Amino acid sequence: MNAEEQAPMKEQYRQQPGTALITLRAEGRLGEAVTCRIETGKAPVEAGLHPATGGDGRSACSGDMLLEALVGCAGVTLNAVATALGIRLRDATVRAEGDLDFRGTLGVSREVPVGFQQIRLQFDLDSDASEEQLATLLRLTERYCVVYQT
Repeated sequence: MNAEEQAPMKEQYRQQPGTALITLRAEGRLGEAVTCRIETGKAPVEAGLHPATGGDGRSACSGDMLLEALVGCAGVTLNAVATALGIRLRDATVRAEGDLDFRGTLGVSREVPVGFQQIRLQFDLDSDASEEQLATLLRLTERYCVVYQT
């Protein structure tokens, strides 16, 4: 996809803002062994407990899935923004890390937050673009990445 292909959509959204509002949905059904089967539209995913909370490690951990969603969104956004800015990326890797203290989710300590205490998003880019261009690319990627901004 390039800027010319997106132009008609952008114009439609300017002229008819209501057409830009889309409701995304997810649904899951409880399974055995404290799991939840999520229909993704591509392939079902079975989410389960992380081994640090008693899971057996055979199911996807929802915390990992959150980080994977962030990486996927940031990667697609990075690619789209680079295309719009005319920045050629020979290679790019996007990484997310998140710190969880499982005492919170297990109810061991009320002083410990249940969710991620910190999430870090990192980009490794191989490009001939200037440092200023790359800084703009990363700033705009963070600005327009839906999951990052959520």
